[in-house]
Amino acid sequence: MNYKIFTYCLLLILISQAGCKKDFLQLDFGTTLPEDKVFSDPLLTVRFADNAYNFMIDDYARLQDGYKGTTGQLTDEATGAVVALAPIWSGNYLGANPDIITTYSRMYQGIRIINTVLTKLDQVPWTGSIYNPKIVRAQMLFLRGMFYFELVKRYGGVILADRPFTPTEDIDLPRNSYEQTVAFILNDLKEAEDILKVESSFNYSPANEWDAGNYGRPTVGAVKALRARLLMLDASPLHNPSGDAAKWNAAALASKEIIDMNKYALQSDYASLLNVNTSPEYIMIKVRAPRQLGGLMGDFIMSVGSGGAQGILNPTQNHVDLYEAVKRATPSGPIISSSPIADAGSGYNPQDPYANRDPRFYSNIIYNNMTWQGRQIQMYEGGTDFKIGPISYTRTRYYCRKLWPEIYKAGATARSLINYIYFRYAEVLLNYAEAQNESNGPTAEVYQYINQVRARAGMPGLPAGLSKTDMRLRIQNERGVEFAFEDMRWWDIMRWKKGPELVSQTLTAMNVVKNGNEFTYNVVPVEAAYQRNPFQERQYLYPIPLVEINKSRGVLVQNPGW
Repeated sequence: MNYKIFTYCLLLILISQAGCKKDFLQLDFGTTLPEDKVFSDPLLTVRFADNAYNFMIDDYARLQDGYKGTTGQLTDEATGAVVALAPIWSGNYLGANPDIITTYSRMYQGIRIINTVLTKLDQVPWTGSIYNPKIVRAQMLFLRGMFYFELVKRYGGVILADRPFTPTEDIDLPRNSYEQTVAFILNDLKEAEDILKVESSFNYSPANEWDAGNYGRPTVGAVKALRARLLMLDASPLHNPSGDAAKWNAAALASKEIIDMNKYALQSDYASLLNVNTSPEYIMIKVRAPRQLGGLMGDFIMSVGSGGAQGILNPTQNHVDLYEAVKRATPSGPIISSSPIADAGSGYNPQDPYANRDPRFYSNIIYNNMTWQGRQIQMYEGGTDFKIGPISYTRTRYYCRKLWPEIYKAGATARSLINYIYFRYAEVLLNYAEAQNESNGPTAEVYQYINQVRARAGMPGLPAGLSKTDMRLRIQNERGVEFAFEDMRWWDIMRWKKGPELVSQTLTAMNVVKNGNEFTYNVVPVEAAYQRNPFQERQYLYPIPLVEINKSRGVLVQNPGW
């Protein structure tokens, strides 16, 4: 076997073994020699560095068995029969939910690889190589910033490690403060951006960014987008209870930098946002090959009536109610006005609830009597897509269209893209609108950027004269609609500190009764098993996994209330 290939394979085995170790911050015995071999070769160094990408969070359904359970099912967005969700629904976060237990170690495993690379870069004989070590460094800094962001948004301040640890070091370290963690991430992102703005390599240049074979690696835009998201977290009520306008202004400026790049634009078609190879709206995505029926689609999202094993990602009526009612001058003409369905004069008809709604509703939700896969969806008892009792059918009379491409049905062999989007331009626009509204009130720019997002879907602009509070609520509603099922709602609710209002509200469903060729609709509560316990203050931050607390000999302090 080629020596380089052998060394690389051996190193991968050692990395995988290290991932199972109890002390994931520790450098395991036996890896020193292979690392020395690897970091004597630029190609193997780059391949070793690329392993850090494997620890990124990279799919929507990941909370059980690797393809079931979304963070949206922790909120008012959706529910469903997923066992791993129960600890969070009950408020018992010390249970074994993967987002709480495994994310902590997963991020530090990635950080350990990154710190090893950053420490060894100067030892690599780069002269004559096609690789630029500064570009490698920029990637590692971005990924470390990404991993620490995933930690800080879940746990608050965490242990900051900027180098790998030796086998003999004491790694029972105290947590850094939340403020120190944020500052650490910002420093990494600044250095990464400074490098990516000026350095080039055989597959990257500041003007053209990455070549086609490297799509999905960090760019200047991605660095800026992560910074903007971090500053939105920092400015929001969870970490800014006094409402310090300076923090909101910093968040606004971070998003405005991306807008002023004039590089990104909203994709014209909202419905296919997750299903295209490239898009002017993509800032950074997880590159995925087209996937066949099964797994995520067949055993989690699809109706049994369409060939799915379990259709247990069930949008709630609470979520459906976020989509505004619209009016048109003619049945097929453009929308001329819209308003929340609870507003007097909205035109919403409870007995024709799916007519004349925000067009994004039809892109995101599968509902009774809609045409889908060449047939009518049947959400009534005795219909193809719903049964009382079996948990493999929807509990709300809705399925998620956004994550269910229409080609996926019984007997299908076709493939489809379902990309995981890290950052897209619509978030930048809505981040800017939210931060501007909080720092300066509902200015013309706030209207400008939220209305851009609405206009892409064919929705009219928001009414003039909204107060700051009213605009805040409209922006929050807009985010709930625009980013439906995209792993955003849970984190938005946490940073807004709206857990009691949105997480533990009564979840509702639509009861559908077929009467001949007509239907009767009534909103009803979802069964008790799918409701949530009252939200507690301690739930805004996850507990540090108990195994880490217990082995730290009292050094690692738990989050309040846990």
